[in-house]
Formats: sequence, structure tokens, C-alpha cells
Amino acid sequence: MATRPRTATKAAPAATRSAKASAGLSKADLLDMYRLMLLSRRIDDKEIQLKRQNKIFFQISGAGHEAVLVAAGKALRPGYDWFYPYYRDRALCLALGMTPTEMFLSAVGAAEDPNSGGRQMPSHWGHKQLNIVSQSSPTGTQFLQAVGCAEAWLRYQRIDGIKEKPIHGDEVVYCSAGDGTTSEGEWWEALNSASNLKLPVLFLIEDNKYAISVPVEVQTAGGSVSKLVSNFPNLLLEEVDGLDPIASYEALTRAVDWCRERKGPAIVHAHVTRPYSHSLSDDEILYKPTREREDEAKRDWLTTFPKQLIDEGVATAAELEAIKAQVDEEIQVAVDMALASPQPKPETALQWVYSPDVDPTSEQFDTEDDPHFTGEPTTMVDLLNACMKDEMARDPRILVFGEDVADVSREQYLKEVKGKGGVFKVTWGLQRQFGSDRVYNSPLAEANIVGRAIGLATRGLKPVVEIQFFDYIWPAYHQIRNELATLRWRSSNAFSAPVVVRVTYGGYLKGGSVYHSQTGAVVFTSVPGLRVICPATALDANGLLRTAIRCDDPVIFLEHKHLYRQTYNKAPNPGPNFMIPFGKAKVVREGTHLTVIAYGAVVQRALVAAKEVEERDGVSVEDIDLRSLSPVDWETIETSVRKTNKVIVAYEDSLSWGYGAEIAARVADQCFPWLDAPVKRVASTDTFVGYAPDLEDFILPQVEDLAQAMRELHAF
Repeated sequence: MATRPRTATKAAPAATRSAKASAGLSKADLLDMYRLMLLSRRIDDKEIQLKRQNKIFFQISGAGHEAVLVAAGKALRPGYDWFYPYYRDRALCLALGMTPTEMFLSAVGAAEDPNSGGRQMPSHWGHKQLNIVSQSSPTGTQFLQAVGCAEAWLRYQRIDGIKEKPIHGDEVVYCSAGDGTTSEGEWWEALNSASNLKLPVLFLIEDNKYAISVPVEVQTAGGSVSKLVSNFPNLLLEEVDGLDPIASYEALTRAVDWCRERKGPAIVHAHVTRPYSHSLSDDEILYKPTREREDEAKRDWLTTFPKQLIDEGVATAAELEAIKAQVDEEIQVAVDMALASPQPKPETALQWVYSPDVDPTSEQFDTEDDPHFTGEPTTMVDLLNACMKDEMARDPRILVFGEDVADVSREQYLKEVKGKGGVFKVTWGLQRQFGSDRVYNSPLAEANIVGRAIGLATRGLKPVVEIQFFDYIWPAYHQIRNELATLRWRSSNAFSAPVVVRVTYGGYLKGGSVYHSQTGAVVFTSVPGLRVICPATALDANGLLRTAIRCDDPVIFLEHKHLYRQTYNKAPNPGPNFMIPFGKAKVVREGTHLTVIAYGAVVQRALVAAKEVEERDGVSVEDIDLRSLSPVDWETIETSVRKTNKVIVAYEDSLSWGYGAEIAARVADQCFPWLDAPVKRVASTDTFVGYAPDLEDFILPQVEDLAQAMRELHAF
């Protein structure tokens, strides 16, 4: 059950507490807290003015949240602890050491903005030197990444094979959000994993009672998230008046100490206000009555805290006025510098979509012509497993986790059972060989798998995670599309997360039906920042997975279930350094009359169809296996089209809007002078996949469909 200290529940209002009696805060500390709180509010005010003058383009404030955030900054250590803030955390960032100039550089979208280089909205915090991990706009996605970041401490500590451990023994991971964001499912997934693993995550919930216009009682059952989380184990829960910087500092210090002592995670539920609208795109007058706004103004620390400092003799009115003058001068200098700073050069938009240092399409990753075969030919499952064993032996930073991937979660059973090792046995034996700290099961929650992997990868570990079925990857799509793919670009290369996401894919398995036969590679190939791979043979799977693990970009690695144990695609083990570069297609059958471009399970069907039409009709077909869907080997495609002058694009996605549509469009665009016929597509029907065998056969592209298309195109 969550631990609630005796001094918890809502603290007394700021005006009734003694600043002099506060433990550990000197006069200098208190005045500096006031300065930082005021600096944060005045930066908001200046940004609002600049927005109205059309000198910046967006504004969202942290007004009303400053007291608890400055307290958090004082209780934590910049560049030592790790930070996953949200957009109202301006005061925290100032307390950690971010400067007003750096904030205004972000507001004007300057090239020198350390948060994102002008790529993100203002108040999307990120600072490499301070360990503030680049923040995105989606609310709640930071929770699981923070858990993964804290889990990195656990893995580094336990894995003896890693010699250099970039951790501290008592580091804390800070993660904040508003009260509305606790409605997100990922909040509960994060609490579950953080509590279960006793991770040192400090969650700060800044409760201003509104999520844009929706009040807390509509968002949260009972109107209080503290009541809802009170039964989580290993969890310290503090509830505090977040307008009182002294009470906030005391509560946060207790929470930080709890985390540093490795007792588990902590939540500080801080009650704050929001004196300004949600953003300048919102007008709170439309939903917040005057009396409520006036009541909040009376409780604003901007009124109560300076009065308290004067009444208790901590500071004089003259001292506070001097701080105000200093703040105003600092802000004006910062604004002048930011407005004079150059904007990013337009062509820099193309930088940092992928790693600038490691190119998985280069010759460095091409050892395909020099395999060192051993053993008898074996299946794709076996060669994927062999690749992971080789790579995990080579690099102790590699972690494998997901649903059912371990041999057994209860280690005491390892001697009694054969072990699971994944639904398709791809990870079988990895836990036995490399231990439960490197190979382990996750909760049944796909966003949890990918979100934690992002946090782990940000800290230098190499997660190779498994999503059990492509059909169920969608809860993780938010993390993949908005977080994993964008992290390097949105942070101007300050942060990256080279995660490998292995996922089973596709149909052609009797009984797969609607929810075990899905394809949809186009959903991921359309996302910049992702590499998307789909091997058709055991040998290619081994070499491409090794490249995926060694490259420095996030990879979606599609493993077609139908191909796992086929006999026609077997190969011997090519050795521990066998790699195939991304963006290198393979001509699997030479031909002269027409070209078929395919990938995955359709490749073999295209080969069978090509043999049939050559024997029966004398048509010579060239078959290309793309292998790499993003990037694509356009050179091989164009060379083939120039030779045959006719093209079929064959794929397992639905015919309309599928991956092959882009291939067909680009062939038509780039190769038009050499085409003697329209580009033809062969794909699945624009339906879902049915359970009955006759339905499945009709829906998915078959050999006869491909053969008929070849004959028709040849006759054109």
C-alpha cells in the first residue's frame, strides 16, 4: 500500500507557515526561490507581450505552478538526476540552470535554441547538459519513458558485463504532468511498472483543477488522483499546497529522499492554480467564472509569499524591489539577444532525421558476400535466435523484453521446465544464457514495452523488444510515431533512442483471421525517423537483424509468421559478423520481360508464379525482394525497370492505400520514359482477413493472382 506520511494531506496556506522555521532553507535560499518564481512569471508575461506583437508564434505559461517547481529544482540535482518535465515546468528549468535567454531563443525559434533548435513549440523543454530529456507535445507519453530511464539504473547496476556504467547510485528520475494527464492509460502503466520494480521515479502531479476547460471532477473519479493511487505498493504519496514553496520543498525533499534510498517511486500531488488561460489559444473566461478566478488570485504566491517574507523579517520591501528590478533587466537583455539571433537555415530541416554518425546503408554493414556458414540449413526462427545470441554475447548493453519472451518469469522453475521463449520461440534460451536482468517479460501492455525501451535507449542501453503480434502494436503506436521516431530530430540530435522493435507480421496462416493476420507496413514506412525491414528468408533475417541491432536508429523489424518455419527459405548459420545493409534489395530471379517487386511472404509466391508463366507461356519474369522497406533500393528497381520495361508491385497490404501504392507511384514518376505499360499492382482485397480458409485464400494475393497479372501485363 502507498505510504502516506503523517504530515501529508494538503498543507496549510503559505501565509500561515513560518519561513524562518523551515528546515534547510536560509535567507539566501528563500530569496533565490522568490527570484526564480518571479523570473518564471515575468518570462511568461514577456512572452505573452511578444506573441501579441507577432514576434513569437505560440505561448503557454507555467503561471501558478512556479512555487512547487522551484522547490523541485532546489531538491533535485541538474546533470545528475534526470528530468521529464511538461510544458508548465518553466520554473523548474530555471531552477536547474536553464537561462532566460535560452527560453527566449526557444520562443523565437532561433537556431541556437538548446531545447530543439527551433524545431518545437516554446516550453517544450530539453537540455542535454542538465539531463532534461526532450519533451514532446502529447500528454502522458513521458511517464513510461521516465520509468525506462529509471530502469536503466537498475539494469546497469545488475549487469556485470557492462564495465562503464553511466549512472549514480542514488540518482532520481523526475517526471511531471498536470492533473488531466492522469486520465491517460500510460499513467497507470507507468505507476504499475515503477512500483513493481521499485524504481526511483518522482512523479510530480501539478493539479490546477483544469485540463484546458475540463474540470478535475470530470476527469478523475472522486476528484483526486491521490485517492485513486493510494494502494500502489512501494509508493510514497505526498499531497501539498503547491502555492507554498516552503511546504513544497519539504514534501519534495521527503519524496526525493525516498527515491534516493531506493524504497520505490514517489508521487507529490501539488495543488496549484492556473491564473492565465491554458494557452494563448484558449480563453478561460468562456468556462471559468469571475468569482473562481478572483479566489485563485487571492491565493497566488505572487501576493502571499512576498508578504510572508516581509512579515517574518526574512526580507525587506527594498530587497524584494531590488530583485524585481534585477529580474526585469535580465529579461530585457535576454529578449534583445533572442530577437537578434539568427533563425535556422531552411536546409537544416533535413538534418538528424537519422543518425549522422552511423549509416546502416553503408559498406560498413555489408558482409553479405562473405558468409562463414556452419551447420545444416535451418529456419528463420533459428537464425533470428542465433543472431540475438551472437549479438548479446558481443554487447552486454542489449536487453530483450516483451510479452512472453523469457523462458520463465519465476526463475526457480528454470530447472523444471523447457521454457517459453516467445510465442514463436524466437527468444527461446536467451534468458538461460544471459540471465533475467537482460531477458525478461513485460506487462501485457504494448505502450509500456516501447515507452520503457525509449527511456532505456536514451541512457545508452540497447533494447531489442518484441511486440507479440502486429495486430496489437497499436497501443504502442503513440510511443513509436510521436516519441521514438521524433526524438533525435526534435532535439536537434541531443537525444536519440536506437530501439529495435521486433514484431510478427502477416497472414497465410490458417485460422489467423482478423486479429492475427494484419499487415500495414505503410503505417510505419510513412514515418520519418524509422527504419522498416521485412526479410523473406532465414539468411536475410539473420543479416538484417544484426544490422538493425548495430545501427543507431530506431528499427521496426517485421517478421512474417508464415515464413518462420518454411523449408524453402532455410539457410546455414552465416556467422556472427554477417550483415546486410539497409536499402539493399535482392534480385532473386533474373528475367527480361517484366519485373515483379515484392517483399515478405509474397516473394515466394511471385517466384512460383514466375516459374509457372515461363514454363507455360514463355514469359521471362525478374523478381526483386525489397527486404528493406524504408529505406528502399531505388537503384535496383530502376535498373530492372530499364531492362524489362514493365512492372508489377506485389504486396500483402490492402490494394488501396497500401505500401505498394507508393512504390508504384514512384516507379511511374521516375521510370516513365522506360515503361511500356502502366504499373500494375497485386495485393489483398480492401477488406480484413477472414477465418475460413476459402475466405483467407480469396483475400490474400495467391500464386494464381500473380501469374494472371504477369500474363496480362506481358500481353499489354
